[in-house]
Amino acid sequence: MHSLFAFAAPFALMLPLVAEAVDVADPPASAADPSALQSQAPVAAADPGRDEINPLLALRRASSASQVRIEQRVVIRIAPAPLAARQNLTADLPQRASPPRFEERGKEKCIGLQGIAGVQTGSGNRLVLFLRDRKMVSVGLEKACRARDFYAGFYVEKHKDGQLCVSRDKLQSRTGARCEIETMRQLVPVRS
Repeated sequence: MHSLFAFAAPFALMLPLVAEAVDVADPPASAADPSALQSQAPVAAADPGRDEINPLLALRRASSASQVRIEQRVVIRIAPAPLAARQNLTADLPQRASPPRFEERGKEKCIGLQGIAGVQTGSGNRLVLFLRDRKMVSVGLEKACRARDFYAGFYVEKHKDGQLCVSRDKLQSRTGARCEIETMRQLVPVRS
């Protein structure tokens, strides 16, 4: 019994549409008599609630679109730099017992997204970006963010200028964290 109801329910919903189609398709019995047509026309016009009785017809008429908007959004993924790429950046430095030290110098306002080769998490709220021209840039995120949320890289929306800028762009980690860039500085190796 329950399956019969589930089978018949869609047909019951379409019944008002079928009834309306039959009313429109069938000519009146006295089509030759013009006075009969005039007497039926005021009845349809006098019943303004007729469309309200048929909710499917009212929905079909109300769902016409008057404006269409097409938007394009480009999201770029920056992945962690492979281990070999990170080692190649320090390959030109002389081999020492201690690892090389880097110092932050000069403020960067923007860098090109096409120039970013990879990312590595730093301490606290800092990320290290490896650029294709063999430079490294330290990115400071807002205080509430942690760099370890970006261990698998990040996503960023591409702007018209193709740049990643301070106080404008937000990085989104693959785990869902969204953080604004507060500072950007170039990392320079320190020779002792």
